[in-house]
Amino acid sequence: MTRTVLLIEDNEQNRYLATFILERNGYHVSAAPEGASGIELARTLRPDVILLDIQLPVMNGYEVARVLRTIDELRTTTIVAVTSYAMVGDREKALAAGCNGYLEKPIDPETFVGDLERIVSLHVAAFGARR
Repeated sequence: MTRTVLLIEDNEQNRYLATFILERNGYHVSAAPEGASGIELARTLRPDVILLDIQLPVMNGYEVARVLRTIDELRTTTIVAVTSYAMVGDREKALAAGCNGYLEKPIDPETFVGDLERIVSLHVAAFGARR
């Protein structure tokens, strides 16, 4: 089964790298360059996983996560913050906004998919979320 990932990321190079790694590992990836279009794409696509940058233009990732969690069809979707915000409290802030996991940038191409799959597995096991 191919899993669908929605990548909400404004940096073109980061989108390219994450998409390349995920597609090489059997994922189908759709991307949005900012929060509002990411929310709309999530509504129609209903992805298995949403990778969410926190430092987005106009609407930051925390706001996007909070909106995504109000959409019935997306309440159990795994949302993973992928961000360069790595200060004390940033992980907790992402989790409080509705993210289920947190990965720091720059991503490590060697461990990225494994780290993502670990977060998804934990979320599915804990909450019965869809993969």
